[in-house]
Amino acid sequence: MPKAKGKNRRKKFNYNVNRKKLKRKSQKKPRIQCEQIRNAWDDTKSVGRNLAEMGLAVDPNQTQSTRKGKMLQMDVDLKPGQSQLVRKPYVLKGLQEVASLPEKSSKGISSDMIEYVKHMIENHGLNYKAMARDEKNYYQDTPKQIKRKIDMYQRYHPIECNALIASVQENKMDLQ
Repeated sequence: MPKAKGKNRRKKFNYNVNRKKLKRKSQKKPRIQCEQIRNAWDDTKSVGRNLAEMGLAVDPNQTQSTRKGKMLQMDVDLKPGQSQLVRKPYVLKGLQEVASLPEKSSKGISSDMIEYVKHMIENHGLNYKAMARDEKNYYQDTPKQIKRKIDMYQRYHPIECNALIASVQENKMDLQ
């Protein structure tokens, strides 16, 4: 039976790799994302002890029992005779404040879409059939699709859209 082709080659040491640096990099602790927890963290204590002092649970499954009315204590590496005490309540308060803030809406429309809608309204007012025949209608949107895009623009930028429509209507009045 023949041998695999690449197995017989002599292994060479790679001098370009700093092994000491690689080892240190692998031993580094990860950066904690949450600012409140990062500031209160004590590197000399275990994960369980740190979280217990902040009033947080290591395993959320152990914080509540499946039976109604009975709460289980968190399993932490406490010595017998030590009571479980929240020594850093400011962490919990900070986390609750951050959680109570309203979520920022990440939805929106692109700048290209805004330009497209502004161009259509400036040139054609609210005549969707004329917009569908416009040369800037690259994607050959139907009048209904254009109407939906304008409605979306109106939903996200109501003040700008109303001002734009009002200025277009004033221009039409002046021309007549």
